[in-house]
Amino acid sequence: MTTAIEVHALSMSYSGREVLKGVDFEVKAGEVFCLLGPNGAGKTTTVEILEGFRQRTGGTVTVLGMDPQAQPARLRERIGIVLQECGFPRQARVAELIDSWRAYYKNPLDLADLLKLVELTQDRNAQVRRLSGGQRRRLDLALALAGDPDLIFLDEPTTGFDPESRRRCWAAIENLRALGKTILLTTHYLDEAERLADRVAILQGGRIQVAGTVRHVARQAGVKTKIKFAAPERVLDGSLTPPACLQVVVSGEVAVCQTENSATALRELLGWAAANDLGDLDDLSVETPTLEDAYLHLVTGGTH
Repeated sequence: MTTAIEVHALSMSYSGREVLKGVDFEVKAGEVFCLLGPNGAGKTTTVEILEGFRQRTGGTVTVLGMDPQAQPARLRERIGIVLQECGFPRQARVAELIDSWRAYYKNPLDLADLLKLVELTQDRNAQVRRLSGGQRRRLDLALALAGDPDLIFLDEPTTGFDPESRRRCWAAIENLRALGKTILLTTHYLDEAERLADRVAILQGGRIQVAGTVRHVARQAGVKTKIKFAAPERVLDGSLTPPACLQVVVSGEVAVCQTENSATALRELLGWAAANDLGDLDDLSVETPTLEDAYLHLVTGGTH
């Protein structure tokens, strides 16, 4: 199977209000796919439909070759789910809790392998009530992996984490990718999506606005590359003007050029500098668009 999830013309309405308005995307087997969007965009509804917990109004959905609406029980044998918040018996110990989850599945992952995968081996005998927030989140992940699922849904997995805990959770997710697991991730942390996701999709207004790699998304969003340099004295005093075609804007002592073709713009800029005996342009840098740039451009209509 090369495609783990296929969604076509997915629609969903609540009391006559259309939440999803023809959503289309696919998730390839073995990739980390991130679904982004502002609150109220329809992310949770979409994921619940994929998990088989909510019935759609229209469209077609295939998850691991099954329709989650028609075969929810069979599907859940092959997926793992990490919700935003989970509750555990406070007195239970890590290993015994994971072992009890493993008993629900025909072919569970080995306990030792699970503990190693989520970096809880040294905490196997710790009581849940003594775990930190990051450790509890990794315990969530261990329970989702107990049945050796082919597909894992991660809903805001690092919300409220300190930087170290976030990075340890990221490492666990990267371990899963290395094992060939397919992951659908939702997060409000754009740096997290950029770090982990092979591809992303931005959902807004009930529709997918753009989907693809980070570079593809930035290009489709129309976000330009920024070329910055320290404005030479002759530019600051107005006796020399940069090439008009580059539309250079000077703010303070920094000159900025925004372009869709950074190679051409750089050649033009350096040629202008050489022709005017400016030497090397100080503090010259090229800033390619980030996922955050693309997201804000799409979601706010380019006002950021």
